[in-house]
Amino acid sequence: MDFLIASSVILFLMVILWLVSIPLKNVSIVDAFWGMGFVVVNLTYFLLEPLSYTRTLVVLALVSIWGIRLSAYLLKRNYGKEEDFRYQEFRRHYGINRYWWVSFFQVFILQGSLIMIVSLPLFGIYGETTSNELNSIDYIALLCWCIGFLFESVGDYQLTKFKKNPANKGAILNTGLWRYTRHPNYFGDATVWFSFGLFSVASGGYWHFIGALVMIYLIINISGVAMLEKSLKKTKPGYRAYVESTNAFIPWFPKK
Repeated sequence: MDFLIASSVILFLMVILWLVSIPLKNVSIVDAFWGMGFVVVNLTYFLLEPLSYTRTLVVLALVSIWGIRLSAYLLKRNYGKEEDFRYQEFRRHYGINRYWWVSFFQVFILQGSLIMIVSLPLFGIYGETTSNELNSIDYIALLCWCIGFLFESVGDYQLTKFKKNPANKGAILNTGLWRYTRHPNYFGDATVWFSFGLFSVASGGYWHFIGALVMIYLIINISGVAMLEKSLKKTKPGYRAYVESTNAFIPWFPKK
């Protein structure tokens, strides 16, 4: 029942976002909602539970910090800019006059569904936690979250600062965390969700870990690393040399 209620809340918010996107002719607004979507789902589960426990309080804080930061970052990055090139391509493909309703299913319903699937560890945490005791897996999960949040937030900050400098136009960011992985922000995001999967396992919600695996798969193979790599290899002349010296995902010392 809790899952259905949370799904209904996300569906309602996605409908609102879709209606707002029609006059704006910009479905990119859904990207800024991505992080907040998980905050909403998590808060819904928290409010529906009659009792709160140490683990659920910790997860409430961690999901809120992660989701609010991500949405604020994307909102600031995208504010005032035209629609993302991916959605522009879809708009041209399906036709400008009918994309307004196609986007409801292709973008908003799809992302709402993904939020519910990826957030399965949160469903497991709130559904299976029955005591205030934390175990060793909880502490490993907390460590993973700290590492992931560090890589994601610092990686985003370093990239933003790099892009603000006009002298860096066309150049490759290969300093800071970007010296050890070509995608520190994506690695961090994946690690954060791996930590939520561990919190679910710690509570006894084992099958719910699949949500974290789905998120990691999406980040590496669909909307994150793979897509960006394909684009950068075409647009950045020096990117191939960067590829040869730096790991794509898992941080490691650069090759000589």
